[in-house]
Order: sequence, then C-alpha cells, then structure tokens
Amino acid sequence: MYSQQGRRFRQFLLAIVLMVMLLPVWAASLSQQETSAGLKEALIKSAEAAVKQLGQENGFLANDKVKIPLPPTLARAESLMRAVGMGKQADDLVVSMNRAAEAAVPETQKLLVDAVKRMTLDDAKAILTGGDDAATNYFRQQTESTLSTKLLPIVKKTTDRVRLAQRYDELAGKASRFGLLSGDDASIERYVTQKTLDGLYTVIAEQEKAIRHDPLGYGSKLIGKVFGSVLN
Repeated sequence: MYSQQGRRFRQFLLAIVLMVMLLPVWAASLSQQETSAGLKEALIKSAEAAVKQLGQENGFLANDKVKIPLPPTLARAESLMRAVGMGKQADDLVVSMNRAAEAAVPETQKLLVDAVKRMTLDDAKAILTGGDDAATNYFRQQTESTLSTKLLPIVKKTTDRVRLAQRYDELAGKASRFGLLSGDDASIERYVTQKTLDGLYTVIAEQEKAIRHDPLGYGSKLIGKVFGSVLN
C-alpha cells in the first residue's frame, strides 16, 4: 500500500510527465515563463513530499530500498559477528544510523527548493524532454555537494546524541579482537550522510520513473487542476 505522502509525491511528479505529453499543445497557449513556472511548482511540491516521506520515523528504517546497512567493513563480517553473539550490537548500530538519516533529511528541503527556483528555461526544457530520471539528475547535480556539506554536521550532532560513533567503534573493536576486521572504515558520520542523500535521490528517481511510464494510472484530479486550460 502506498502511503498518503507517497501518493501525493507521485501526483506532483505526474505533472512533469504530462508536460512532456502535452508540450506541443501547451506551447500554443502558454508562454515559456508559464511552462517553467508550472514545472517549478511541481518539482517544489514533489521535493517537499519526498522529504516528508523520508523524514518521518521509519522513513529510512522501514524502507528496504533506502535503509542504511552496516558500513562495508562491518557488513563483510556480519555473519561471523552474529555467530559470536554480536548480533544485537549490529542491529542497534543499523537502527541508530537510520534514525540519524531520518532526523537529517528534513534539512535538505530548503536547498532542493532553492535549486528549483534557480532553474533556467533551458533546465526546464531538458527535464521536460529528458529521460526517466531527468528531474532526479537535475536535483543531484545541483544539490549533492552542497547538501553533503550541510548535512554532515547535522548528522554528527544526531550521531553524537545517540553515541553512534562510540557504538561503531565498540563494535568494530570487538570484531577486530575476534579477527573479523582489518583496517579502518570511513568516518561513520560521512557514511551516514552519503547514504542519506543516496536514499533521497533513490526515492525521487523511482517515483519519477514510475509516473513517466504510467502517468494515467495515478488518477486524473491533478490533470484537471493543472492542465484544465489545455484539456478544456
């Protein structure tokens, strides 16, 4: 079952697909500025819906497609760790990482919205006529570097509160003593930050692709509202 936020997210992204389908007709009645404004509104609302969906409790943890797993070094030794009685510690670390992502992702909304507001007419045209993930790629290109810098201290603040780094160090230390690990893994805070962004772009990309491939499968209420002047 799709959540209410997920349905709203798909409805707004439906506007993007319909713009592609109706662009030849729309061009005759709407200016480029109006076309761009309509696309910006749809993208802003879709970004807000995505952030809301992931920023709630279990937004990451309960979604297998974006759930943050153990860092690679620990993941390679997970089965052995569980065999020697370290399963609960591994599970607690996963929960803590995903809670940190859920707490941090709302901070992405402003920068996503700002990226849409900076969109040029050429950007809008590229999204309207682009592939299944054109809007997602635009968001990633325009925001990933800045969001990574912005989210890192937020993630660190959250991870400090739940002692995530300490839990990671303790688990890695015990695993090392059992001979299950060798070498150091990347910063746990940087790992969670990147996985938070990967999850955000994953949600946007999946919904965008689904709507582009089956736009009419998500109802017609938004069609009548956004494109009433075209259809009437």
